[in-house]
Amino acid sequence: GQLGQQLRRPVGLLLALLGQFVAMPLVAFLLAVIFALDEVAAVAVLLCGCCPGGNLSNLMSVLVDGDMNLSIIMTASSTLLALFLMPLCLWIYSRHWINTAVVQLLPLGAVSLTLGSTLLPIGLGVLIRYRHPRAADLLVKISLWSLLVTLVVLFILTGTMLGPDLLAQIPASVYAIAVLMPLAGYALGYGLATVFKMPPHCRRTVSLETGCQNVQLCTAILKLTFSPELIGSMYMFPLLYALFQSAEAGLFVLAYKMYGRDSYKQDTLGEEEDTDISYKKLKEEEVADTSYGTVTTEEHNSIQMEPTQTAL
Repeated sequence: GQLGQQLRRPVGLLLALLGQFVAMPLVAFLLAVIFALDEVAAVAVLLCGCCPGGNLSNLMSVLVDGDMNLSIIMTASSTLLALFLMPLCLWIYSRHWINTAVVQLLPLGAVSLTLGSTLLPIGLGVLIRYRHPRAADLLVKISLWSLLVTLVVLFILTGTMLGPDLLAQIPASVYAIAVLMPLAGYALGYGLATVFKMPPHCRRTVSLETGCQNVQLCTAILKLTFSPELIGSMYMFPLLYALFQSAEAGLFVLAYKMYGRDSYKQDTLGEEEDTDISYKKLKEEEVADTSYGTVTTEEHNSIQMEPTQTAL
């Protein structure tokens, strides 16, 4: 039912459009210009910025008590919109460096595969939640632990695969972009949700949805489009972005667990205490009106009323 409400309201689609295909491509373009990247590095950064949202944001939204239905709608809709808006964004921004029609470089098969890998688990999850709610809660807990293990393995494999030689070939400016780009996405997403006057849990969701990119799609496109000799070490940029977006999202979750949730509970308890005190005070101030007499009860279930005599 809640997912149906999100589908009937276009706010999730609008936020996915603005966050993934307006804010993030612009951030990628500005960072590439500011750090004066060459053509190859700029295309890799732009491609990552033009990708739709990734599945990491769905799990992170659970950890920060976000709106899961909004997260699902934004991820699925941004993947659908990527079929048309990724080529458009690449064509707009890549002309600053190259004259090739980048629209022709985008493999639609990779996007379609990503769309299927996104929508199928979502549909399966909705079905399990509808038929077996307890099993769905158990799967959520298992998924959270699996995410933690996956992140640890990802960090280890990255260090093993890259190695000191390949890491040294990546310019320092690219590292800086890989750090700043997710942060900018998280901040812009939160600001965008604030402009739309969304509640705090939805703001956290939109923030994660905007900053988390589908790096698997970016890697697939780079592999299918460019030769290893041409792309060189920039083939590893999506992996760097994945590492930093995961680490920064993890810090976001940690900060919420330490401060955000406690303050939210404190505010909620404070409101309940105020309400209880006000109610008790109102009850204490209530005085029975005895101008017409008093009612007393005696044994044998009898009730007597003694009228009050007033002087005229």
